[in-house]
Amino acid sequence: MTVETKAKFSQYQYLLVAIITLVFLTIVLDYMLTSALSAILLPELNITTKQFGLLASAYPISAGITAILLSGYADKFDRKKILLFFYSGFLLGVLFCTIAPSFQILIVARIITGTFGGVVGSICFAIIADLFETTQRGRAMGFLQMASAGTQILGLPLALYLASELDWHLAFGLILFIGIITVFLIIWKINPVNGHLKNPVKVNPWRHSLKIISNRKYLIVFLNNTLLVAGDVILMTFSSAFCTNNLGVSLENLPLLYGFAGAATFICSPLIGRLTDKFGTLNVFVVGSIITIVTVAVFTNLGINPFWSVIIVHTLIFVGINARSISSSALGTIMPDVEDRGAFMAVDAAMQLAVAGSAAILAGLIVFQSEDGMINNFSTLGFVVISLMLMTIGLMFIITRMVKRKNIRST
Repeated sequence: MTVETKAKFSQYQYLLVAIITLVFLTIVLDYMLTSALSAILLPELNITTKQFGLLASAYPISAGITAILLSGYADKFDRKKILLFFYSGFLLGVLFCTIAPSFQILIVARIITGTFGGVVGSICFAIIADLFETTQRGRAMGFLQMASAGTQILGLPLALYLASELDWHLAFGLILFIGIITVFLIIWKINPVNGHLKNPVKVNPWRHSLKIISNRKYLIVFLNNTLLVAGDVILMTFSSAFCTNNLGVSLENLPLLYGFAGAATFICSPLIGRLTDKFGTLNVFVVGSIITIVTVAVFTNLGINPFWSVIIVHTLIFVGINARSISSSALGTIMPDVEDRGAFMAVDAAMQLAVAGSAAILAGLIVFQSEDGMINNFSTLGFVVISLMLMTIGLMFIITRMVKRKNIRST
């Protein structure tokens, strides 16, 4: 059954999506950068895979703690003001990353960045849910996912080029530069987002959080989203190191590898968003999952291969992940009630980030780097990721049924 899409975006909605997409670009670039720099940071900082797993987990674990603390208060403030506060703190952490002289100080900088940056995404999702109708959110999420693609087309390749040719600190400097411009756009162009304050939450903030966490329907969505993130993090934490050391991709070609994946997801994101609105989230999610499962199985068992073949497999993984992310995000925003929306997004972010941190540590424990630089046990990571993807397909069937029942009751 198809779903008819409603009115086109207003001019302000297009502007809002554009600015939030910039916010996402910097957040996603910062989050992806640490894993993408694994091939560079492992030798530069002279650290083991376990230590790198700890470094990669510093951001999500600190972000998860902040998100759970914020969850009860997320619906008590103008979303524009709370976005500005946390996004500014995120940029302060990025500044510290650009000047970090050692592994230990870089971990501290990543904790600061995660403490503020980890909740920015949930705030943005809440803004989208507040200002876009249900049948517009697939398209809105599609545009936001273009931030990930834009990161890979321009941001990540440029950051990797700066890191490989000059200094890895400059990669974080690029994020800081874009972020400062984005802050001024938020202040200048985004109107207050306070419609949710007309229906204030009347319970204690902590009781509100407890209400969210104890809601069985919400918990199923949280479980699905955490498993999605866990699979992505486990696969990507050492992906660049695996490509350079095991598959024969040179450091010079690493930006190109991510650039091709970004170009494909950039082109596909709006299309996936429209297909989600037209054919339903579940159908798009299942197709995206099948694509990802097949390509992950191939990728994690590859050896030395021609660069073009690595590009094809690597790109298809990102396209599949993108389809899963867009469809699940669009469905997840329908589940919470209006008065729960901000808290729901904050708790969801907290759980995802906590699991992401644990997944990065787990990846560092499963794989190890031998003296010749090879990343060993990567196929084991692939098996774990595929298992998690199969679980999410089952959960998405359950969530889809819950959403249908909710829609029937509301009509």
